[in-house]
Amino acid sequence: MAPRKPFKFSPPNAAEIEAEAFRQARDAAQMAAAALNPELRLPRSARPSKTQMKKESHDLQELGEALLELPLPKLDALNLPEGLRDALDELRRIRNFEGRRRQWQYVGKLMRGIDPEPLREAVAAQRVPSARDTLALHEAEAWRDRLIASDDAMTEWMAAHPDTDAQALRSLVRSARKDVQAAAAAQPHDGAAERKGRSYREIFQLVREALAGAERAARDDEDGRNAVHDD
Repeated sequence: MAPRKPFKFSPPNAAEIEAEAFRQARDAAQMAAAALNPELRLPRSARPSKTQMKKESHDLQELGEALLELPLPKLDALNLPEGLRDALDELRRIRNFEGRRRQWQYVGKLMRGIDPEPLREAVAAQRVPSARDTLALHEAEAWRDRLIASDDAMTEWMAAHPDTDAQALRSLVRSARKDVQAAAAAQPHDGAAERKGRSYREIFQLVREALAGAERAARDDEDGRNAVHDD
């Protein structure tokens, strides 16, 4: 049996030490990045492309811009993270174009860390009238047209809304009827579309405000009854 050769330890040279240190630093950086961004834990083939990430970032910036359209009470109700809310408040104050551009990018970056769907829903609800608002609008338009067309409508309106200034409403109706007659007489000659006068718009405004006030009063009464019932 041949004698075993003695083990000789060869210390790593400087290049090997530097390469190993680089690998350890790279692995540590990748692990830290994956902890902050779950998408990096996915296989490379499953990660979103740069184009997709850019589009998502742009969409989030647009959503942030839409949030600025919300009234402050509705924005408060969203309970945004403090950092994002502060960034939006700062954006309201910035007037410089380049400063706003950088702030928009910052807002988009902050929004990547939250669920955007509740924010989109809030913006959509603000931009699209509710069914109740649409119904109230149509009801006001119908009353305006009836008041101009018939004296009986005035009697019905005053019975339903006795607090209305009857003299002012009758004056507006008379003026609107004159406008309608003048427009009808002029239309065959100039071929222009029928024009609505100021009284026509003021009747609508008066009716809409009266209907809204009646609806608020009804809701207040219902809330009062419910409060008594709960007690």
